[in-house]
Amino acid sequence: MTNTIEHTIIDILARQAVLEPSEIALEHRLDALGIDSLGMVETIFAIEETFDISVPFNANEPGAGGLDLSTVAALVAAVRGLLSEPAA
Repeated sequence: MTNTIEHTIIDILARQAVLEPSEIALEHRLDALGIDSLGMVETIFAIEETFDISVPFNANEPGAGGLDLSTVAALVAAVRGLLSEPAA
C-alpha cells in the first residue's frame, strides 16, 4: 500500500500541475511544480476524496494545520500519517 499511496498522490499532483507522473519526483517542491494556493486546495480535496481522510489545511494559513505540505515527499508522509490515525 505504501507505493500505492505515493503513486496515487503523484498522479493527483500530475493532474493538477498538468505534468506526466514521471516528471514528478519526491524531492520536488509543490510550488516549483506550479501548484499555487488554489491548486493546493484542489489537490487537498482530491486527496481527501481519494483516501477518505480529512487533511487539516487552511489556504489562508497553509502552515496552521501542523503538516508540512511543501514537497511531494512531505505530502506523502502527511497522508501516510493521517491514514495511520484511528478514526474519530
